[in-house]
Amino acid sequence: MRLTQFSNFAIRVLMYAALKGPTPSAVPEMARAYGISYDHLKKVAAELCRLGYLETVRGRAGGVRLAKPPAAIGIGEVIRLTEGAGNLVECFDPSTNGCPLPAVCQLRRALQEALSAFFAVLDRYTLADFVGAPDALAPLLGLDRHGELATTPGNGRPQKTAGGDECAAPRLA
Repeated sequence: MRLTQFSNFAIRVLMYAALKGPTPSAVPEMARAYGISYDHLKKVAAELCRLGYLETVRGRAGGVRLAKPPAAIGIGEVIRLTEGAGNLVECFDPSTNGCPLPAVCQLRRALQEALSAFFAVLDRYTLADFVGAPDALAPLLGLDRHGELATTPGNGRPQKTAGGDECAAPRLA
C-alpha cells in the first residue's frame, strides 16, 4: 500500500503545527520548510480545517494552528479521512466491482486483513508520538526549539510570512 501525497502532506502539516504550538503557521512558511508546493499544501490545510484538526487565526501574524492537542489526534484516523474509502482493489467497492470472484476470493480476504492490520498499527499512534523530539525536529524545519521561526543567517532576524485565511477553500485556477 502506498499513501497518497495528500495524506503524507497532511501528517507533515499537523507535525509542523504541533511544533509551533499556539503560534499560528502560515501555509507559505510550511511549504518553504518542507520544500513542497504551496498550492498543494493550501488544499491540505483547508481539508484539515474542514475535518477539525486545524483552526484559522486571522490577521497579519495569522495562519493555522492545531484545533486539538497533539495527543488527541490519532494518526490512523487522519489517514483514513485523507485517504478515502481505502479500496485497495476494485472488489472492495461493490459499485465498481467487475470481478466475478468476490464470494470465494482469498486475495480479497487477505487484503482486507492486511488493511485492517495496517490501520491497527497506525491507530496506536497520535500526533504527540510524532513530535516527541522537538529539539531534533524543529531545526530541520527552520524552527528554534520553542517552535519559533529560526533567524536567517544573513540578517539575524526572524523570517516573516504573511498570514491569512488558510482554512478557506482553495481558489481553483
